[in-house]
Amino acid sequence: MDINLLNENQKQAVLAEDRYLRIIAGAGSGKTRVLTMRIAHLIKDLDIYPYHILAITFTNKAANEMKERVMNMLEDDSSVPWISTIHSLCVRILRQDIQCMGWPRDFTVLDADDQKAILKEAYKEYKLDTTRMPYGGMLNYISANKTEDVSVDEAMRLAGHDREDVLRAKVYGYYRNRQTELFALDFDDLIIETTKLFASFSEVLKKWQRRFSYILVDEFQDIDRMQYRLIRQLAGEENAVCVVGDPDQTIYTWRGADVNIIMNFKKDFPDVRTIILNENYRSTDMILNGANSVIQHNRNRVEKELYTSKKSDEKITHYAAASDEGEAQWIAAKIFTLHKQGKPYKDMAVLYRSNYLSRSLEKGLVEMRIPYIIYGGLRFYERKEIKDALCYLRMAVTADDLALQRILNVPKRGIGNKTLDTIAETARDKGCTMYEVLRNEKLFAARTQNTLDRFVAMVESWKKQIAEGKTEMYRLFEEILEDSGYKQMLEENKETDRLENLKELIDDVREFQENEPDSSLQEYLQQVSLYGDREETLDSDYVQLMTVHAAKGLEFDTVFVSDMNDGIFPNERAMSEGKRGVEEERRLAYVAFTRARNKLYITEAGGFSYILQKMRTTSRFVREIDEECIEHRGTAEKKEETRLTFTLNEPSSGGQMQRRSALLRKGDTVVHKVFGEGIVLKLDGQIASIAFPYPHGVKKIAAGHPALQKKSGS
Repeated sequence: MDINLLNENQKQAVLAEDRYLRIIAGAGSGKTRVLTMRIAHLIKDLDIYPYHILAITFTNKAANEMKERVMNMLEDDSSVPWISTIHSLCVRILRQDIQCMGWPRDFTVLDADDQKAILKEAYKEYKLDTTRMPYGGMLNYISANKTEDVSVDEAMRLAGHDREDVLRAKVYGYYRNRQTELFALDFDDLIIETTKLFASFSEVLKKWQRRFSYILVDEFQDIDRMQYRLIRQLAGEENAVCVVGDPDQTIYTWRGADVNIIMNFKKDFPDVRTIILNENYRSTDMILNGANSVIQHNRNRVEKELYTSKKSDEKITHYAAASDEGEAQWIAAKIFTLHKQGKPYKDMAVLYRSNYLSRSLEKGLVEMRIPYIIYGGLRFYERKEIKDALCYLRMAVTADDLALQRILNVPKRGIGNKTLDTIAETARDKGCTMYEVLRNEKLFAARTQNTLDRFVAMVESWKKQIAEGKTEMYRLFEEILEDSGYKQMLEENKETDRLENLKELIDDVREFQENEPDSSLQEYLQQVSLYGDREETLDSDYVQLMTVHAAKGLEFDTVFVSDMNDGIFPNERAMSEGKRGVEEERRLAYVAFTRARNKLYITEAGGFSYILQKMRTTSRFVREIDEECIEHRGTAEKKEETRLTFTLNEPSSGGQMQRRSALLRKGDTVVHKVFGEGIVLKLDGQIASIAFPYPHGVKKIAAGHPALQKKSGS
């Protein structure tokens, strides 16, 4: 094992003889190499028997990679240490000793499908449906109760007289009873029951403490309180503990990770030695210094200054587009150019804060015929809520059978499969569509028929609005989602991500209407069907689109981080939480920036945001980047905004209206007699596009219109 390949801090981390060791490993600092070489050093140089070494990782991929590296270093040594995820470790412990708790060793481990199967039984028992209580939300409720050690009886007491909370508590009880009947543990239970086993049976705990003399934990910044309790139990008073992590990359607090565990490690292990790995082997100095200048604004962190020997004159490029459509087109054009210059698509990635942001990016790539995949997720137009919403729109336009079958009972209207089959058979017999059957026939008992009649009346009202042509497309779409109950269903289930996707889809319709004012909803649906037509990439050369969370642990030659606007990245929810929320978002930005090896592009969109209901502004994280590391392009370069001279109506001191010439600029605030206060988005000849508050949206108004006034001071 040649440690001369390591830098000085890496050598110290590998060879340190301290019982307690905390390694703060910055992004791209070679932590996996250090961790695996430390394991090899313990075995080959210190003659520690592999059987007594435990290395904990948090993904199977990381565990397998670490095993392979250690085996290659050990060469002819046939025995290897325990290297596994924390859940796999708990399974092995429980398989040996769970009988102490009255359970058989051959207990079942429930996967996600098994959990849902139990919930299906419970929902049938209590006559629940997933539109009112989605499985995901119920599993989160069950998990939270178990983690906080809330019993079924306690959950029922806390529910009080709230009907839905009582039902949740009943499902929780059903789930726990079925687990006992099946001798089955889910992933939460594996850790919970192992800690209970150790707390209740000291001899079992001592056995496992004797087993593992050396404990090493990777990605320590991502562990939660229950996992930390397990690690402390195994450590005891005598075992050596080495933890590796980076507080600046704690981005999973929403699923229990607690940055204070690594920050306050010294409180539980007073004699700990801290070694900082601060040489980055991934990114150029421009990228690294830019990322450093951002993360330094966080206060709750271990102070470190990453550096690199990869020198480059290529600064971070910040591009400010006039709109999200312009932003996507610029990214697609830049990727197209780089590919033409010889850079493979697979070496490029586009990162964004939230899934809904992929919509305009995907359209930009499709238009440039650039192959792409959504890493760890679905393309925008393939997501369930998008398909559902578009089918509702199709009902207003074509009312085709496929759209009807998809949404007639979404949300639940008590329309079963037998009813659908009857409608379909009647349509075939009469040679018409299923909707025509609903509109013209009375086939069912009063309750079902009344439900279907209300559905038809709703669709007919949408069709009438389209025929009259008085309602803007996107406003009609909003109405459809309200009338159908689809939006309410998502709101009641707190499906925040799905709601954001729907808002983005409404914005898509609005953009289409602005860009193609003479086009119809039918033409919009035709366009969307082309974007949604997924062609599977046969080779491996494609651009990867993903959220920043999904990009953790990955790296690319060239990275685009899109939609760097306040309210989007950092997002509004985090900003409302104050310092704590903004610091987590800043860590997320730091992770995003440090995924890039040689070139980093940061982009933003200007104009009015339908989701934020206000004008977009540049993200504070862009403004925090050291100016020596960044170049600004696009509208960020422009010093003068486009101006338009128009006649402004203002009251004179005598109460009469007077007319005078005024300069109207993009971004000015104006007041309309009907629509209220608005912001100028763009100027086209004598026409101003102005964004007004909900429900009015964007209006195109002649600049000299008598109802329009420029707000004083604007």
